Amino acid sequence: MPESTRPTHAAPRYERPFARLRRQLRHLYHGDSRTALRFQAAALTVDLAIIALFVAQPVLKNTEAFLAVDYSVAAVLTIDIVARLLASRRPLHRLKQPVVLLDLFILLTLLMPYTLINFGFLRIIRLWSLSKTGRLWQPLRRRGLMEWELPARAVLNLVTFLFLATGFIYTTFFRQSSGFTGYLDALYFTVASVTTTGYGDITLEGPWGKLTSIVVMIIGISLFVQLAQAIFKPTKVHHPCPQCGLQRHDPDAVHCKACGHGLNIPNDES
Repeated sequence: MPESTRPTHAAPRYERPFARLRRQLRHLYHGDSRTALRFQAAALTVDLAIIALFVAQPVLKNTEAFLAVDYSVAAVLTIDIVARLLASRRPLHRLKQPVVLLDLFILLTLLMPYTLINFGFLRIIRLWSLSKTGRLWQPLRRRGLMEWELPARAVLNLVTFLFLATGFIYTTFFRQSSGFTGYLDALYFTVASVTTTGYGDITLEGPWGKLTSIVVMIIGISLFVQLAQAIFKPTKVHHPCPQCGLQRHDPDAVHCKACGHGLNIPNDES
């Protein structure tokens, strides 16, 4: 029988809607249409809501609405994780990525808020993971404001560390205090340590307290230096070198400083 006249076996009906769903999700998560951009903005809002819930947890945990809010966010996060896996071309490979594993652990802390309360502060790492995936910087890139991305990343790294350290210090040293007061003391101590102000009115007791203070000061100073460099160092433009791929160059660069290849960087006058 000729090849053209052989009967073709259509895909099972149950696979067609599933494939269509995956295509639609892939477009929503990775497309650039108006609908996709709105959907991505909504997904980013969910991510920020999870982080906001962590920040507000010391205040909310003793209220009647805490579990309702916590489980609602957990349900939305579950839908988001499953949808992203379906939108991926290699779901099993994506499931092994550190960012996804972190999301699964965050989901676990949301499902068991009292059992895993000691690890709830790790939710703030989701802010750092958002930075790494690039979702936070897409609006800047679409508007041609890529020169602001480096300072914004430095600010985000510092904010992430501040709240991560605050959460750890609150969970380890101040959890016995009343919710908001204890968290505020932890935040105050973290900022005082990072800025090396050292008022001394709040200190962490014992050897572990001293070691925690040392780590917070060392990492905090490093992040402050990174932020200062990002703000005050000469502005560079985003122009990939066609030969070596170096992304950032001086605005008036004629040759790539990495490989020496000739550049043609457009400016306002050209």
